[in-house]
Amino acid sequence: MNELKKEEGYARSSTDNQGRLLIQYTGDYNVVADSHVNLADRLKAMDKAGVDMQVLSLTTPGVERETAERGIKLSRLANDEFGQIKEKYPDRFTALAALPVQEPEAAVTELGRAVKECGLPGALLFSNANGRPLDSREYMSLYEKAVKLDVPLFIHPTTPINYASMEDYRLVPIMGFTVDTALAVLRLVFGGVLKRLPNLKLVASHLGGVFPYLRGRIEIAYKAYPECKVNISEPPSVYLKKIWADSVCYNSDIFMSTYAFSGAEKLVLGTDFPHEIHDLYHAVERIKSLKISEEHKEKILGENAIKLLKL
Repeated sequence: MNELKKEEGYARSSTDNQGRLLIQYTGDYNVVADSHVNLADRLKAMDKAGVDMQVLSLTTPGVERETAERGIKLSRLANDEFGQIKEKYPDRFTALAALPVQEPEAAVTELGRAVKECGLPGALLFSNANGRPLDSREYMSLYEKAVKLDVPLFIHPTTPINYASMEDYRLVPIMGFTVDTALAVLRLVFGGVLKRLPNLKLVASHLGGVFPYLRGRIEIAYKAYPECKVNISEPPSVYLKKIWADSVCYNSDIFMSTYAFSGAEKLVLGTDFPHEIHDLYHAVERIKSLKISEEHKEKILGENAIKLLKL
């Protein structure tokens, strides 16, 4: 926030007619809640919800939308702060690094620095890199670095590559985010990134976006379209089952569909807190109320994340 007040770039701050602080950017905006900037407030909310630990990240708008110089500066500032929070509250917080992917080699360097110097256990990628799809060749070195460091990359949505007709009614976060997340996942699969790097650890937000609905269509399309076989030699489900997903979908039936497809080992608890449509106060109970084994509930509620993030 202080950096935005000093110098506005792609992201800009303003106040709405209710007196709320907004971070605005092309296609959408975020309302800055107390828990975005106040750790004491966030800890109170976590305790109320029965959440022991949270994974912090710098979500939309990301540093990759800024100029290269500014993006590198902001990512370093964010990651240094995340490292300090993790050190001060080792039992309550860990964090994912922000990366200046508009400058791919700088992103590789910052990932290494964030992991080795700041102690962060992974990084966040947006569903597109300022309009460029995630399977673009210039990002292969970043994925190779993540494999070498053995850290996960979390795919979080941002303004969709194509957000035409989505700017009204908050359709960007309602629908556009989920579409762009699924697009990113499918491009990484069909682009052959997971075939080339089988040990790459990817985590998709919001249960993979609209992916659960498309699952059967994707598999049939692979059999029908020769274009789908250019970069992969096995059905897409083989690669899709290697991707983790967080539990944020607000619907138990949809969650159970992905549970049946991916298995309990590929699901982690998510809340989207403290955004306006977060699920913090129901996320734990949603999992506990599922008709699955207690062993699988424990995996989803924390054991999988502990292993993935090496906590």
